[in-house]
Amino acid sequence: MNKLFLSALFAILFFSVSYSQDFILSGKVVDAITNTPLEASTIYAESVKDSTLIAYTISNQTGEFELEGKTNHKEMKVFFTYNGYKSLVMNIKPKEKVELGKIQLEEQAEELDEVRLVGHRIPITIKKDTLEFNADSFKTRPDATVEDVLKKLPGVEVDSDGKITVNGKEVDRVLVNGQVFFSNDPKVATKSLPKDIISKIQISDTKTKRQEFTGDDADGENKTINLTIKKDKNKGYMGRASAGYGTDDRYQLSGLLNYFNDTQRVSFIGGANNINNSGFSYDEIYDMVGNSGARGSSLLNNFGNGITTSSNLGASYANAKKGKYKVDGNYFFAYSDSYNDQMTNRENILPDRRYFTENVSNFVGATNSNKGSANLEFDIDETLRVSVQPNLSVNWNNSNNSNNTVSKNEDGDLINSNERVSISDGYQRNFSNRVSLMKKLDTIGTILSFTFSNNNSENKSTSSLNSIREIYGGDASLEILDQLSEVDNRRDSYDLEGSFRQPLGSKVFLNLGYQFSHEQRGDNIEVMDYDDNTNGYNLFNEALSSDFNFTNKQQTPSLGIQSQGEKLNFMVSANYVFTDLNNTDYLRSSGFSNSYENLTFNGNINYTLGKNKRLSLRYNPRLNIPNVNQLQPVPNVNNPLNIVIGNPNLQPGVNHSISFNFNNYNWRERSGVYLYSGLNMQNNWVSAVTTTDENFLRTTRFANVNGNYNGYGGFGYSKQIKKDSVYTLRFNIRPSFSIDQRVSFTNGVELKGNSISVSPYVSTTYNYKELLEIEPGYGVSFNNTKYNLDNIDDISYTSQNASLRVTSYWPKNLIWGNDLRYSYNGNVGPGFKKDALFWNMSLGLQVLKEKGTVKVLAYDLLDQNINTRRTTGEDFIQDYQGTMLKRYFMASFSYKFDQFGGKKQSRGRRF
Repeated sequence: MNKLFLSALFAILFFSVSYSQDFILSGKVVDAITNTPLEASTIYAESVKDSTLIAYTISNQTGEFELEGKTNHKEMKVFFTYNGYKSLVMNIKPKEKVELGKIQLEEQAEELDEVRLVGHRIPITIKKDTLEFNADSFKTRPDATVEDVLKKLPGVEVDSDGKITVNGKEVDRVLVNGQVFFSNDPKVATKSLPKDIISKIQISDTKTKRQEFTGDDADGENKTINLTIKKDKNKGYMGRASAGYGTDDRYQLSGLLNYFNDTQRVSFIGGANNINNSGFSYDEIYDMVGNSGARGSSLLNNFGNGITTSSNLGASYANAKKGKYKVDGNYFFAYSDSYNDQMTNRENILPDRRYFTENVSNFVGATNSNKGSANLEFDIDETLRVSVQPNLSVNWNNSNNSNNTVSKNEDGDLINSNERVSISDGYQRNFSNRVSLMKKLDTIGTILSFTFSNNNSENKSTSSLNSIREIYGGDASLEILDQLSEVDNRRDSYDLEGSFRQPLGSKVFLNLGYQFSHEQRGDNIEVMDYDDNTNGYNLFNEALSSDFNFTNKQQTPSLGIQSQGEKLNFMVSANYVFTDLNNTDYLRSSGFSNSYENLTFNGNINYTLGKNKRLSLRYNPRLNIPNVNQLQPVPNVNNPLNIVIGNPNLQPGVNHSISFNFNNYNWRERSGVYLYSGLNMQNNWVSAVTTTDENFLRTTRFANVNGNYNGYGGFGYSKQIKKDSVYTLRFNIRPSFSIDQRVSFTNGVELKGNSISVSPYVSTTYNYKELLEIEPGYGVSFNNTKYNLDNIDDISYTSQNASLRVTSYWPKNLIWGNDLRYSYNGNVGPGFKKDALFWNMSLGLQVLKEKGTVKVLAYDLLDQNINTRRTTGEDFIQDYQGTMLKRYFMASFSYKFDQFGGKKQSRGRRF
């Protein structure tokens, strides 16, 4: 399978390298009066017959351009556009090389889209901080989603899980007309909205509320995509519904309804399934495929493992008036139940020996949740903005978890065992809010802002525990626990932050800030042992019970310098953190208090080398304040095999984080490269220190440890080649590496593990006339871990992942999808399968004028799905295997409907 895959990949890559251009148009775009070069002008060619996009490019810093392409058309229209200037159109016969000389554009008196476009669409526009694509310029299959068109955009990548990156930067928000669509999860919008209602796709760096108000440049760590709705689609409704049923009683139901009225939007979403699906995907080929293990989303609240049956219903509202207000809100209800049978084998490393722990567990749980949130933003006037962001969630859950654990020495002799069954019924409530006030005091950049935020949560639960711990050998013993626990925990935190920005020059600012935070945590746990005399839970267990109040107060004055230049942006600040911790244990009439003072510095530098190139360097320290469980010197014996005791003398740890990024995308050649690297060094880090006795019973304490670090790096290269509407070829190369050192202490001996991992990855996509799409990918990871103790063997292994997705849209109205994934893990332990070939297949037929789709699919066609993984820590190596979805077959039907501007949307194949 690997040889076949690599042969196909090599053939495609060879084809791309041997590709040659049919025509090259070159010239220079300048201002008609001043002859000033117009950098980032868009030059694009369309066919005369049907206005199909042939090729496009962007002018460089000197206004020069080369438009390359390959076409069978004898004549084409070439457009020259620049923001604020009149467009220029030429009819040109494509030749091997055409020199056009100076292209002079006249300034537009009024920058009106109706005047500038005149029925033509500009495929790409580069503005100061935004890259804008015209959705209609990028051809997709009929009824494609937003995710499908994103895959066509140069520099944009969408992986199999829907994660979006733009030239290596992850997209953390997708907005619709500038506002949140249901949640901050980008996949909710990209997988559910159809491409044909989208006008523009605008990509920019993600900004904070403050940066949006001040107009400052973003830090550039993440990207935001804003989808603008077409004017003729901005009044009306569109909806989708689907239903499917299959073998093993697998099913899925989902529906979406959107109503648009200019700036106003009302949306409803709902679904139910038992195939681990998020419930909001409407892809015609792969939407009902589901996941191997339950994975949560922002719209679901589940336990994250095994197989989940879920039902959900939500509503969302958004409205805006420019210069006045922008509001959006959503409510979501979800119910889910999960089950997961898992097996874990763990090798525990000691300085002079090792022992092995085998755990088998069975979990069943159910939860229902209500979530609501809003984003309310009001411009009182041009200088004053107020924003309010409330969030409320209420959850109920219950679970039943049974565990059977045995420990063996290196000779395989049984040392101890523990059987535990816990049943829990709980309730959680959380309310948070953030109120911000931002005021411009003048026109040169003086800004005053205040922010108040709160987070109030409550966690109540009732649980029972039945445990039998047995120790074998010379110190044989048996311990039986039968307990009932009542938990009532509360957490209330309040933060007040003020900042003042004073200009020191035209682009340089002085930043003054002060932040006060107060967190109070009350933990009340009442544990009652079973009393055989009274046949009830009447014996109070003081060792396991707790009743304490923990407070954490922090004051942080800060001073910083900020510069916002055309090319160079930087920020440097100093922060002095005063921390006061106080804990009162009412049950044991004891307590402790600690005070810390820490001076930290942070900063970042961003340098723009051109419209396409950007360099950034960032340093950010993070304080790790010990939590109450790490500080409180009271034994926690919830796990009889591992007793945990806190240390009140802990000091805050500091994580020093340094990162470097370089991005460059050549829009003319549709190729780009990005590089990244980073290093995290941890001083005084709060780490677990374990002691294991002769019966392999562990006692865990905490201490400040130095020497932990981890580093990472890599680069990415992408290239896109396109010929008219015939084919598109795209390939990506993304090698990466990581190094880390983990320090721990076991039985008083320092144990260091140094790991290095190198992971090259390559993928490509070939699309022929939107009739056939082939997407192969291959990655391999080389891993090596060395320990400082001679009696501990080093670990070296290789893992591989290969994928191949083939989708056919021929003959007309027939859709055939195949998704194959091969995985190999060379270092899992005995009893765990090392490799598997995972194959999903679907066959769909579009009916009812392409509004409906009848589909059958096969999930895990070869019945080889596995859910195994290996993890390593400072002093352990662990293999995991859990419940996963197995092979099933499903038949489904989906239907789409819409009506805009009083008329139903006409559909047809647009090839």
